[in-house]
Amino acid sequence: QVQLVESGGGLVQAGDSLRLSCAASGRAFSDVAMGWFRQAPGKEREFVATISRSGSTTNYANSVKGRFTISRDNAKNTVYLQMNSLKPEDTAVYYCAGRPNALYYTTYVLAQHYFYWGQGTQVTVSS
Repeated sequence: QVQLVESGGGLVQAGDSLRLSCAASGRAFSDVAMGWFRQAPGKEREFVATISRSGSTTNYANSVKGRFTISRDNAKNTVYLQMNSLKPEDTAVYYCAGRPNALYYTTYVLAQHYFYWGQGTQVTVSS
């Protein structure tokens, strides 16, 4: 079992930056591939970014590529999402997710591949 707790959300203006954190507990974090998803009001949850167990492989949604960076610190059991050049369309609740027993260099972009989810953190970008 893995417990995930997100933090770092807030209200910012377009063009600003935010860094989200997701702290994990409960099992070996280094065994878990991690991802970030988001859900805007009235829309389905969508993939944002993912990082492999090793931390060496990442994958991003086209809408955030070049602006967002996912990283992880296995010593701190934490995954991060650095969000730069934020746009109003980035407004959503952001969720981190974990997939245990992941392949070492593999990333996972589908929500159905993840077993554990955090409670979400709100990001609001004003124009």
